[in-house]
Amino acid sequence: MEDEAQAQTPIENVRWRRVLAWFRENLLLVFTIAGVILGVFFGLVLRLANPSEEAVLLIGFPGDVFLRLLKMLILPLIVSSLITGLTGLDAKSSGKLGFRTLLYYFCTTMIAVLIGIILVLTIRPGKSTSAKEELGGKGVSSDVTTLDAILDLLRNLFPSNLLQACFEQTQTYYEKEDVYKTVKVNSTLAPLTAISYNATMGENVTSLVAGGYTETSMEVFNGTISVRKVGYKGGMNVLGLIAYCICFGILLSQMGPQAETMVNFFSILNDITMKMVFLVMWYSPIGILSLICAKILAMDDLGLVFSQLGLYMITVLLGLLIHTGVLMTIYFVFTRKNPLRFFQGMLQAWVTALATSSSAATLPITMKCLEENLGVDSRITRFVLPVGATVNMDGTALYEAVAAIFIAQMNGIPLNMGKVITISLTATLASIGAASVPSAGLITLLLVLAAVGVPAEDVGLIFLVDWFLDRCRTSINVLGDSFGAAIVDHLAKKELIEAEHHKMEEGDSNELDGLTKPSATDGMDAVRSDNGNTDTTL
Repeated sequence: MEDEAQAQTPIENVRWRRVLAWFRENLLLVFTIAGVILGVFFGLVLRLANPSEEAVLLIGFPGDVFLRLLKMLILPLIVSSLITGLTGLDAKSSGKLGFRTLLYYFCTTMIAVLIGIILVLTIRPGKSTSAKEELGGKGVSSDVTTLDAILDLLRNLFPSNLLQACFEQTQTYYEKEDVYKTVKVNSTLAPLTAISYNATMGENVTSLVAGGYTETSMEVFNGTISVRKVGYKGGMNVLGLIAYCICFGILLSQMGPQAETMVNFFSILNDITMKMVFLVMWYSPIGILSLICAKILAMDDLGLVFSQLGLYMITVLLGLLIHTGVLMTIYFVFTRKNPLRFFQGMLQAWVTALATSSSAATLPITMKCLEENLGVDSRITRFVLPVGATVNMDGTALYEAVAAIFIAQMNGIPLNMGKVITISLTATLASIGAASVPSAGLITLLLVLAAVGVPAEDVGLIFLVDWFLDRCRTSINVLGDSFGAAIVDHLAKKELIEAEHHKMEEGDSNELDGLTKPSATDGMDAVRSDNGNTDTTL
């Protein structure tokens, strides 16, 4: 028995060492997951103490700092990563890369919308809920139109001022203005008494001047109208910055050695930004714990909200889960690799997206996970991910399609096939135009509702559970970007290798061009060496 125990001891030691080694390698991931669990736990426990608004504010302050740190890195990361990634590719490779990326984004977004529509029409959560009567909701009205959304998208794609694009983006808005009309009014003049001095008689003479009519005009209030105006709203215009950086990076890659200093500058800027990301990531467990705990404490009545809108939430979550399975299947079909192992490598970014509910804020961590954990080429991640964080919103598109039909079902509004198709197309467009910030999907949901004539007032109901669903759909947005980057990386292996060889050949030719041409003496020396004699005559 002692011999058996002694024989098992080395095996147990090896297992224990492996466990310790895994914890050392994934220490940050363990802390992040612990932050999520503790955030939910402390949030539920502290609700029993009914903390004040000041207490909730202080509890959420570390999370607010965490979000600010991540948002601070978005601008330098997008600029440096896009330009650095494109300078490593030639124009032909970047064109193929862009086509594959946009094709993947469009297809997966349409699939997400179709999944959402099929589920909401099958489960029909709006028919069995009394949330509208029980919970009421905040009225939300908007004059937004599909044309406005398309034009705003194009305006933001071509910013008039790059500095302004760093903190503002174009948005059409409607302003209420009072309308007045001019009315003509006839008034009767009464007889006037006129007094004059008669010099002959030496006395005043009083006389009456006959009255008459006079015509005047006045402004009369005639109601209020909505006037379309184009202005700016707070928030970085990521789409415009990406368009400029793509153009800048492609042109920079075509300038050769002349642009080497500029390429090195952006490469070093990208490395510095990623080092800052690494430092911020070690603060993320505390920030995530704070964000989740404060959000749970800020809810008025968790039980009532979840019970009345539970079926709607189940429909959205089931759709997101099915779409995740679709993304994994697409990844396996193209790469023949285990999607679960891929998800394990992306776990840090997925958890961060759950906590921050912002794909743009999660972008630095998404890049780090893909490049370090999964070995995706940095040229791919620096191009695909910034574009994806702006235009690829699978979870948001699914959510908006479900929400629009859910509100229509609550109001008893029938939806024919034409309106369903309109919802699918508008939800896809709205998700592209949605900013990659928390709860941006609620704003673009108004566009989907307006497209099919569904009342926007009931969007207030969605506010009650949006804090939770927003985090879930953002995590799917991040996963969709990540799977897309891995697929594009797999398909572009050949182009990347050719681009690397082409770059090396250009470097060799430049070195040869810099060498001096051999003189006649050099040629004679070569002849002497080959012939073994000292004759200098050719």
